[in-house]
Formats: sequence, C-alpha cells, structure tokens
Amino acid sequence: MKFVTETIVLAVGAFIALPPGAKGTTTIESKTSFLGAAPLGATVRGEATPVKIGRTLSVWQTRIDTLDGRQVALVTQTQLVLWPA
Repeated sequence: MKFVTETIVLAVGAFIALPPGAKGTTTIESKTSFLGAAPLGATVRGEATPVKIGRTLSVWQTRIDTLDGRQVALVTQTQLVLWPA
C-alpha cells in the first residue's frame, strides 16, 4: 500500500505542482490510517488531493479504496520542495 501512495503523490501530484525553478520534493512527514482490509488479490485505487501547495511545502491527502468503494486507507503526506543550491 505504501508504494501505491508514494507513486500517486510523488510521481504525479507533487511533481506537477512544483513551483518554477524547484528541482524536486522529499517526504518530511507521512501518516497512514488503515481503515479496513482489501481482500487478497483485490485491485485498489488511489486518489491524491492537494490540501495546500506552497513555495516550500505541499500537503497531500490520498484516499485508497477498493473498486467497490470501500475505503481501505487514508494517507496524509507533507512534501518539502527542493531548490537548487
């Protein structure tokens, strides 16, 4: 599950939301609330939503659900924006 969340938030959302001139992000805080189980072999989907996007930090919330709509986890991550030295 952690890999799914990191991929959604880091590879897509946080990168697209980078301010001009920034070189990337790094996770400085991550909290996962496991709310239920997905059956073995089930496909899950994730949707990342920005809570706040700023010049130095962005905060994201990712909801992980089964395809039938049952919520499996809620993840909140804070990303530090990296600037060239």
